[in-house]
Amino acid sequence: MEKEDSCFCTVEDRRSRSRYVCYTRRDGGGLRIRVTDAAAVWSSDCCEDILKLLGNGLQLSSSEDFLLKFRSCCLGGDVSVVVQNSTADLLLGSGPTGLKVTLSRMEAPGATEELKELLFIMADRLTQLGDFQPRRQQGGAAFGTMKRRLPGASLINPGTKRKIQATGVAFDDEEED
Repeated sequence: MEKEDSCFCTVEDRRSRSRYVCYTRRDGGGLRIRVTDAAAVWSSDCCEDILKLLGNGLQLSSSEDFLLKFRSCCLGGDVSVVVQNSTADLLLGSGPTGLKVTLSRMEAPGATEELKELLFIMADRLTQLGDFQPRRQQGGAAFGTMKRRLPGASLINPGTKRKIQATGVAFDDEEED
């Protein structure tokens, strides 16, 4: 099984019930953690030493262990966030195995770059999961080919011709008198 270097999921703010996207990614020996509502970004860059302190007693000693914990909490729906103006607390799990990471709000230029990077990572992940190639119509017909409408053919029912209005029939012949 190939290791994944990133993971993202949606989380809910415990107070406001607003939704956020939470994103983690390995960066060298550490881990980048981001939370965004698409307008603001809160971040924390954790090196291996900080991850060991955060995971003290939880057997989380590396970025890979933390990423696995994050992924399992996301799948179990056990991730939440509490957002204040300049900080956000990311809560992974609950009880004695719970973990809290405090993130700080990023300034505009850096936050814009993070959102841009997240957008492209998500798009790349979607293209890996799905086949986005144009599909062919049944019967092998190309999309751009259309039959040419013959003169007099009906637009509504193309298999029939339009009826031409009768011009009238003269029933009385004046010559017979």
